[in-house]
Amino acid sequence: MRATKEYRLQLTEEAKKIVAQMSLEEKVNLMSANLDVSILTPEYVGEMMTNDKMHYNVTPYEAGGCERFGLPPMKFADGPRGVVCGNGQSTCFPVSMARGATFDPALEEEVGHAIGREVRAFGGNLFAGVCINMPYNPGWGRSQETYGEETTQIGAMGAALVRGVQSEDVMACVKHFAFNNMENARFTVSVTCDQRTEKEVMLPHFKDCLDAGAASIMSSYNRYNGVQCGHHHYLLTEILKGEWDFDGFVMSDFIWGVKDTVEAANGGQDIEMMLTNFFGDKLIKAVKDGFVPESRIDDAALRIVRTILAFDRGHKEYDMSVVGCPEHIALARKVAEKSITLVKNQDILPFDRAKIRKLAVVGKLGDTANIGDHGSSQVRAAYTVTPLEGLKKAHPDCQIVFDDGSDPARAAETAAGADAVVLVVGYNHNDEGEFVSAEQSANYTGGIGGDRCESLGLHQDDVELLQKVLPANPNHAVVLIGGNTIMMTEWYDLANAVLMAYYPGQEGGTALAGILFGDVNPSGKLPFVVPCQESDLPYVDWNATDQYYEYYHGYTRLDKNGVKPLVPYGFGLSYTAFEFTAPELSEEDGQLVARLSVKNTGGREGDEVVQLYVGCEKSAVDRPLRQLKGFARISLQPGETKPVEIRVPLEKLKWYDPVHRQWKLEKTEYTVYTGSSEALEDLQSAKICLGE
Repeated sequence: MRATKEYRLQLTEEAKKIVAQMSLEEKVNLMSANLDVSILTPEYVGEMMTNDKMHYNVTPYEAGGCERFGLPPMKFADGPRGVVCGNGQSTCFPVSMARGATFDPALEEEVGHAIGREVRAFGGNLFAGVCINMPYNPGWGRSQETYGEETTQIGAMGAALVRGVQSEDVMACVKHFAFNNMENARFTVSVTCDQRTEKEVMLPHFKDCLDAGAASIMSSYNRYNGVQCGHHHYLLTEILKGEWDFDGFVMSDFIWGVKDTVEAANGGQDIEMMLTNFFGDKLIKAVKDGFVPESRIDDAALRIVRTILAFDRGHKEYDMSVVGCPEHIALARKVAEKSITLVKNQDILPFDRAKIRKLAVVGKLGDTANIGDHGSSQVRAAYTVTPLEGLKKAHPDCQIVFDDGSDPARAAETAAGADAVVLVVGYNHNDEGEFVSAEQSANYTGGIGGDRCESLGLHQDDVELLQKVLPANPNHAVVLIGGNTIMMTEWYDLANAVLMAYYPGQEGGTALAGILFGDVNPSGKLPFVVPCQESDLPYVDWNATDQYYEYYHGYTRLDKNGVKPLVPYGFGLSYTAFEFTAPELSEEDGQLVARLSVKNTGGREGDEVVQLYVGCEKSAVDRPLRQLKGFARISLQPGETKPVEIRVPLEKLKWYDPVHRQWKLEKTEYTVYTGSSEALEDLQSAKICLGE
């Protein structure tokens, strides 16, 4: 109950009474991190980067608190693929992009429960791992931390994580607000876009998470329309706290998220994290000098106190026995199994154990513990199962040979002499992730992560490896590791089976082996489109100081331009087959309702994701040809048929009129498409007239 806005608002009067008794210094202390900026020496940063015993967020970071009124501080734990705190204990789930590929909010809510329990076990009370920024271009280095390219799906998955985390009495912080879709230039870029792009494309998923009860929002490093997002009155005050009636508090992104005391406070920033530089004594002086009204401090204090009261009283408690426990590890494996996406299969998979006595694993990532970014989202688990280890466990009677692929000719010989080949190629934390420059790491590590500025394809050595090895043995499967779209055109026609494994977490190797040998039926769906060429996607200057975002990106852009993708959004194969009926449509209680049936026509149990897209061909304004508005994941036994009902609030079909500054539902005919991917050949449609 404490996770809901309604419950928290019941505590408003009590919180007001506490704030009324607090001194200015106590109120400002609530808004300030409990670490001073003076500790940020090169030596301190170097230790965070290189010493696992004192790495970033090894223990929860504290802010605020007031002992006189029994108010504990905020105790921050980062994410999102698990809890960053600790050393070798936390459960490492697949990255959010992989979890997005499950299209399963109920499963994501389970992940939230597990993460919430582990946060509490580490002594935390706030989880800042609900990352829902949309990759305008899949080259964004932190794409792996979000759920996909589509606002409806991102919003549904993020809201599920919020519900799960907060059900364990842990505050969920949603980040990064807003327009944080570039990594290398995140400190310098100013993003601009038109109002329809802002309202319809870039912000709805944030509101979905707030509607689910999120307690906190983290502002972003970048600027929007020239204004620092951590100071942005329009974003933080007018939209969040005004238009959306957000009852929680805003915190800054760490260290560099606030650049001016007065601008940040007056803009709507409630807490400076993780170090106090511009708030604290500077904010007290700004209030006393008349630059920041005390009413603004009172508002921030009220939001913070009310939220603490809601989540602290009688909260659930867990000890360290839940951290990395068998239940959570089993969940991590389950998520990996449901996320790995079978992109292509020319009757190769699943491999028949009885026919495979010698298996070749090729590619350096085949024997690499590769869980993704090594920035603020890095989770340190007790172990990570590599693809090679997973395959050995899954088929102990098979001779499994490993070739790192450094010599393609040798690797081809190895492949030719095997009964089957698994090629593992893709990226690691050096290729993509949170960007840490050599200067920021005090030259301890050199730069890591960042955007994929040069290409969305594989490294050239991987391309050459595939081109050499794939023809050597037709009984092969290519496994891609990475956080978003990987271009495949250079080698796709040579491949007989392709899987996208994303960064599959600590049990990724186990899950992958289960799918390759058929113990698990693949059911993941791509949460992004794979184009035939990079120029089909919107252009981004990854080192820009100014970047314009257009209305269309991803699959909606390809559709609008009449460009067929290599692999469509929402696509994923199974070892069974499904048959859909056409949707029957109605309008009920302010919702568009689509009803259909799905039958498993194959020979084994499987999961399917029913996707609903809406088009408005007769619209008076420019709109996507069709856009995802709902989805449902179902499980079916062989021969079983199940009814499926998907409901879409009519609010989600409105467009934003920038002239009159209001949302409008057109009175016209809408086309509703349902099926197994965004491609027209995978969809059936029906029409309905909506609007008053």
